Amino acid sequence: MISLREKAEELGIALTDRQLAQFEIYYELLTEKNKVMNLTAITEREDVILKHFVDSLALVKAECGFSSQKILDVGTGAGFPGIPLKIAFPGLKIVLLDSLNKRVKFLQEVIDALELHDITAVHGRAEDYARQKEYREQFDLVVSRAVANLSTLSEYCLPYVKVSGMFLPYKSGRIEEEMREGKHAVHLLGGEIEDVVSFVLPGTDMERTILKIKKQKAAPKRYPRKAGLPSKEPIR
Repeated sequence: MISLREKAEELGIALTDRQLAQFEIYYELLTEKNKVMNLTAITEREDVILKHFVDSLALVKAECGFSSQKILDVGTGAGFPGIPLKIAFPGLKIVLLDSLNKRVKFLQEVIDALELHDITAVHGRAEDYARQKEYREQFDLVVSRAVANLSTLSEYCLPYVKVSGMFLPYKSGRIEEEMREGKHAVHLLGGEIEDVVSFVLPGTDMERTILKIKKQKAAPKRYPRKAGLPSKEPIR
């Protein structure tokens, strides 16, 4: 039987009984709602603990000192990694962004059920919100577990990161080729790859990589381009 408490401890995170209870409620809501809408293909308890909860918490390996930062989770889906980070580090201020309204409604249910504060779920496309003054270059950290190449993901995410903030794309496996292809986009959008953190997820043989991309200067105003273009025609 896999213990979330023990796996979190392996990452240097001490979870209280209340936090563990919040994760339990989250698991129940996720699997219940998944019966009527497609939130995740992963539903077995141990798999959810490892591949969603522990996987999200593993972002601490980026060593960005999660405490009171303002974080945007782009393409959050069923709330990963944003909600597990919020449970484990209640001082964080988090915005969860997703393009599907049904998912956003589910996220709001979770936020209410877990009695979380300073966390909001918003419905929309990353390309659109990045043009709004209250979102553009307003976040200390932008995280994403979304499946997109680095070039596309950088165009979605870097415009949200404040200068001197950090973009943390979270990837499965090795990503050398993707990094080479995405380097120009990262630089063009004001970022610089500062570090590459690779590890095996505790309790599994799954390789993970977190890129630490520091925002050095403001992103050019023309980015992100209109909805759909970053994925159809990635910056090369």
